[in-house]
Amino acid sequence: MEKKALGKGLGALIPQKEAQRSERIVYIKTQEIKLSKFQPRSKFDSEKERELAISIKERGVIQPVLVRLKDGAYELIAGERRLRAVRALGIEELPAIVRDAGDIEAFELALIENIQREELNCIEEATAYKRLIDEFEFTFDRIASAVGKDKTTISNTMRLLRLPEKIQNEITAGNISMGHARALLSIEDANEQSALCEKILHRNLSVREVEHAASSRKKRLKKRSTDPHLQEVEDGLRKFYGTKVTICQGKKRGRIEFEYYSHQDLDRLVNLLTK
Repeated sequence: MEKKALGKGLGALIPQKEAQRSERIVYIKTQEIKLSKFQPRSKFDSEKERELAISIKERGVIQPVLVRLKDGAYELIAGERRLRAVRALGIEELPAIVRDAGDIEAFELALIENIQREELNCIEEATAYKRLIDEFEFTFDRIASAVGKDKTTISNTMRLLRLPEKIQNEITAGNISMGHARALLSIEDANEQSALCEKILHRNLSVREVEHAASSRKKRLKKRSTDPHLQEVEDGLRKFYGTKVTICQGKKRGRIEFEYYSHQDLDRLVNLLTK
């Protein structure tokens, strides 16, 4: 099958000559279409679905869904949001392009269509890339060719799957951004990642503030004392002040460092320290 870079809609996925030769648009009863296990999306925006349903009610289904015949039934390849909206409206049938596609091509097309429409969050995208590698033995080169992105972008996206599940869930929910996630990846310890993620959520930290916190942590680790008494004191201070506290000890003297991540956080610490 001829591959094309990212375009607009399914037309970019269906070369015209091939479509004229082997594909057709037919009307299929919505209840006869089963969902695919290769759908890369796990989260659907209810408000966008409502808007799509209103549009379909007024103008009909402008763009057909893409399906294939598998085990004697129609299986959806691309267009699940349209199918869900049509079913919600009680419409009994919708236009579909029937394609002769195997599992690999079906997954590729589903992934490409979602990326084209920018409907995948970065965790869904990373998971889809991992499935292509694990289940279909894709290389980074092949994925890059299929989705029109460079290998570095794909690799960096997949690195998000190294984050704790709770953080991945916050990314999926849209509570923290890709920039926040990349900053968290610069920290190797999962507990530290989770602690900083909580601060992002509760204190509304910017990406720059998270990057600074991650950088400061690296510097602190280099200076950390091995004295168990100082470590115990440091842990107590962190718990009391609710932030990172570092005791830097020299031969005769030292200093105590408090980290803050916003002006509001600084005011909070000053109030605690001056009580």
